[in-house]
Amino acid sequence: MSRTQKMIYIALLVAQGVVIGLIENMIPYPFAFAPGAKLGLANLITIISLFTMPKRDSFTLVWMRLILTTLLGGTLSTFLYSMSGAMLSYAAMAFLRMLGPKRISIIGISAAGGFMHNVGQLVTASFIAQSWTVMLYLPILSFFGILSGIAIGIAANFLLQRVQTLQKFQTAYEHETNQNWR
Repeated sequence: MSRTQKMIYIALLVAQGVVIGLIENMIPYPFAFAPGAKLGLANLITIISLFTMPKRDSFTLVWMRLILTTLLGGTLSTFLYSMSGAMLSYAAMAFLRMLGPKRISIIGISAAGGFMHNVGQLVTASFIAQSWTVMLYLPILSFFGILSGIAIGIAANFLLQRVQTLQKFQTAYEHETNQNWR
């Protein structure tokens, strides 16, 4: 894969992540008893990037998506919450991916990412509120984060199996890492 192809691929994934993130921000919160709980649809792009490109490139993709989404429709506080959740989630998913396909599936990695995203956001909320009582909200958010992560993992698994362009990038990356996730 040439450098130009790689840059175009990253740019397309970033654009898709930004659009998905902005559309999701326009949707009212679906859970009245869990304000702030969202589906995390833009995480689909993060999962796909983890399985189709090196960690450095996928990490860059996450940062670009965060910054652009904030510039196009967010505030400093939304950036702080999104950034803390996304970075902790990304770190957990990248670590779990290293375990290999015999120990964990794409769906399991995504579910762990959904959970860790909520942990990151609640830790940030605790620092801002200067109270750890915010963490009492973790069980409710964890339930929805894990469910959302499972759904996004299923969608990512489906896309990685059905979209030929993603298969091409995944095959090239699997050849580099000597791990076959299919």
